[in-house]
Amino acid sequence: MEYGIQRPRRLRRTPALRALVSEFVLTKSDLIAPLFVSEPGTAKFDIPSLPGVSRIPLQDLVREVQDLYALGLRAVLLFPVIHKDKKDPLGKESAHANGLIQTAIAMVKEAVPDMVVMADVALDPFTSHGHDGIVSESGEILNDETVEALCLMSVTLAKSGVDLVAPSDMMDGRIIAIRKALDKAGFLNTGILAYSAKYASSFYGPFREAISSGARGLDKKTYQLSYSNAREALLEAKLDLSESADMIMVKPALCYLDIVAKLKAVSDVPVVAYHVSGEYAMLKAAVQNNWLDEKPAVLETLTSIKRAGADLIVTYYAKWAAENLF
Repeated sequence: MEYGIQRPRRLRRTPALRALVSEFVLTKSDLIAPLFVSEPGTAKFDIPSLPGVSRIPLQDLVREVQDLYALGLRAVLLFPVIHKDKKDPLGKESAHANGLIQTAIAMVKEAVPDMVVMADVALDPFTSHGHDGIVSESGEILNDETVEALCLMSVTLAKSGVDLVAPSDMMDGRIIAIRKALDKAGFLNTGILAYSAKYASSFYGPFREAISSGARGLDKKTYQLSYSNAREALLEAKLDLSESADMIMVKPALCYLDIVAKLKAVSDVPVVAYHVSGEYAMLKAAVQNNWLDEKPAVLETLTSIKRAGADLIVTYYAKWAAENLF
C-alpha cells in the first residue's frame, strides 16, 4: 500500500499535540454574561424556558456580578425587566434618570468598578406594545422619533457610569445620533456596541418572555433583518462603522456564522456574536433529555462561534462556562 507524504494525523496523536496546534482557544475573556434585572423588592425568578437563568432582583444584582467577577468573567450586558405599570406606548421610562437600569449600572460600577458594564438600548422593555420603537397610529415604526428616544436613554445610561451602550433597535442612523448625543453631553469615553446585524429570528422567544416584553410572535420584520440576506448585513455593519461604532454585533450566532465571518472580514473593530436564548434553550433541552453531553457540546458550540470570527460572545452559558470549561 502506498501512502502520501503528508500525514496530518501526526498532530492529532495526543492531547498535548492537539492543544499545541489548536487554532482557536476559548477563554473567559471571550465571554459576556447577559443579566436580566428586575425591580427592587421582587423575588428571584427562574425563567422556565432558560434553565439555569433567572431574573435577578435589583437588591441581589451586586452579589451576582461579584460572583461573576470572582469566576474570571469581565463583562456583563444588562437588560431591565420593567413592571407593567411603568410601560407606555412611547417607552418614556427608558430615559428616567433613576430608572431600574440606570440604578443597576450605578450600583454595579460602584461595587465592581473593574467589571465592564454594557446596557441594552431599545424601547421594547419599556413599551406597552413590545416593539423596539415608537409606533404611529397606522402601525408604522417611527425611525427618527425612536432615535431621539434612544439618544435620551443613552445619555442617562452614560451618566450612570455604563462603559458601553448597546443599541439593539435597528433604526437607521441611530449610531451617529447616539455618538453625537454622548459627545455633546461630555461622555466622549462611553463606547457603543452596535447590534449591526440583528435578524428577525425565531430564536428570541425565551428572551422576550424573560423581559416580559409581550413580544412573543410580534412581527419586527420592518426593522430587523431578513434571514435570507447577507449583503444587507454588510451594509448595516459598514454604516455603523462609518458612524463610529466601537464594536459591532451579529445576532443570533449559530444560524449566522457566515455573517459573523463576513463582518469580521470588513471590520477594524471587535466583532461580537450573541448566542441567543433560543440557541441556549435548545442545548439545554438536549442535555436535559440526555441527548447531548453538556460540557463538550457547549465547548464546541462556543468555539465554533469564535472560529467564525467573533472576538466576543454574549451567551447565557457564560457563568456555567466559567465554572465548568476552564
